[in-house]
Amino acid sequence: MDNNPSNPKKAQELRKVVMASVIGATIEWYDFFLYGVVAGIVFSKLYFPGGDPLVSTMLAYGTFAVGFLSRPIGGVIFGHFGDKIGRKSMLVMTLMIMGISTFLIGVLPTYDHIGYWAPGLLLFLRVLQGIGLGGEWGGAVLMAYEYAPPKERGFYASLPQIGLAIGLCLASGVVAILSYTLTDAQFLSWGWRVAFILSAALVFIGMWIRLNVMETPEFQAVKEKNAETQIPFFDLLKRYPGNVLKGMGARYIDGVFFNIFGVFSITYLTNTIKIDRTEALMGVMASAVVMCFCIPFFGRLSDRIGRTKVFFWGSLITGVSAIPAFWIMLHHADNPLLLWCSVIIPLGVLYSAVYGPEAALFCDLFDAKVRYTGISFVYQFSGIFASGLTPIIATYLLKTGKGEPWHIVGYILFASLVSAVSVAMIGKGGSQPDGRMKPAHAR
Repeated sequence: MDNNPSNPKKAQELRKVVMASVIGATIEWYDFFLYGVVAGIVFSKLYFPGGDPLVSTMLAYGTFAVGFLSRPIGGVIFGHFGDKIGRKSMLVMTLMIMGISTFLIGVLPTYDHIGYWAPGLLLFLRVLQGIGLGGEWGGAVLMAYEYAPPKERGFYASLPQIGLAIGLCLASGVVAILSYTLTDAQFLSWGWRVAFILSAALVFIGMWIRLNVMETPEFQAVKEKNAETQIPFFDLLKRYPGNVLKGMGARYIDGVFFNIFGVFSITYLTNTIKIDRTEALMGVMASAVVMCFCIPFFGRLSDRIGRTKVFFWGSLITGVSAIPAFWIMLHHADNPLLLWCSVIIPLGVLYSAVYGPEAALFCDLFDAKVRYTGISFVYQFSGIFASGLTPIIATYLLKTGKGEPWHIVGYILFASLVSAVSVAMIGKGGSQPDGRMKPAHAR
């Protein structure tokens, strides 16, 4: 099927698909990150009350981590049916699951009203969020990647990645506005719920857009040839075991760095550095805005000089940036401009060198018959240890460091080395396991 964007009809279809992917991904990430933004400052008080604030925060981040534990389940389930039935139908289902669970969190009674049912139900809804996002990411990326011309797949696959930045921006921005306009008592009582309930309106918009896009050309070709595999997951592990492991290793710095600077930093700056909560949220939000421009830049760069090259240097530079960033946080808390730069430059600019080419890098590892399952499993399973456990690990390392952040910095540097070595191994494998050579721009 012709994927030439110079064809007006194909160009229009490509724009529609990209818009559907970006908007849908934005909603999913908004819902998912909203939980992370609120966990340390609200849920620790309302759903996990206790005498020790550290324990309450750890428990709140524990439910945050559960979302990552359930994401591989969603990745395998929706990846399976996405490779057998189609990408589009799975994306509609994942959006509904995420939207409903997020709305219900917004109306969930607290511990004071229903006792242990409150953290139990919160945990259950977080699991549903994880399942929804587990299936969402792979499908959104694939819609853009498989519709795009071969030499521009890095750029187009990076566009749904912007959904992460916009979602984080919306989540931190909405909470920041509510935090600024309301008293602490009002924010804790009902203000934070508004951010979750808003998700319902966003879901309706996303559903309308997604129902009006076509299936991807590559999957249509697989269906026409009746070439679908019976059980994509087993086929994936049989033909691509090395690519699965290398992909999960490459993903390490992405999960660790983002969740320390995009999630944990809010609690760190508020509780340890003692700056205003709104100021911390605004710093993360500004980073997300910058990321919206940097992600497609590095996606485009990966088309020109190679995905592995951009990702390799991005991993190392991103990891090293944690040293000056935390030094500034520790010694210049009274300088808002410097403090914001310590978050915006590492997270908004440097991290994008990893996240921009990541989607296409993972898609390049698998053929169309198992690609949904493959990229979903790599991204979501690695997210358990790379993303979900990171706020808990960071909280523990902060305590062992007696409030100093250098143990956390060491952990970030370790993650960057793991990712750099993994992506270097991907770069050395010049062919697919089935013998097909990768395009030169992908190596």
